[in-house]
Amino acid sequence: QGHLVESGGGSVQAGGSLRLSCAASADTYSNYCMAWFRQAPGKERERVAVISGDGGTTYADSVKGRFTISKDNAENTVNLQMNSLKPEDTAMYYCAVAFDVWPCPPHRVAYAIWGQGTQVTVSS
Repeated sequence: QGHLVESGGGSVQAGGSLRLSCAASADTYSNYCMAWFRQAPGKERERVAVISGDGGTTYADSVKGRFTISKDNAENTVNLQMNSLKPEDTAMYYCAVAFDVWPCPPHRVAYAIWGQGTQVTVSS
């Protein structure tokens, strides 16, 4: 079974930008639903964005217009460009993959493989 490794987290001021990257060990992952989730202390893990095998994307309402998910099949990576960051975006961000489901599910239980997470902290 393959794995996912996130990178690109850090600390920024409100209004700043960060780009998260998720490197997949298996190139077949690009054929499935690949998502970014986040979890803030004391809160449920929520799906932020997902990209399907055919490139379709879905975003949480809270990040629409600010975040962009994309994938690079040649590099086996899924990226999350985060602009106009807000303090409420502070969380641990995880990438995950769900196999053989359509449409891409919103709930964490449907995602079989997870990365270790990368911390994003936005200060006001």
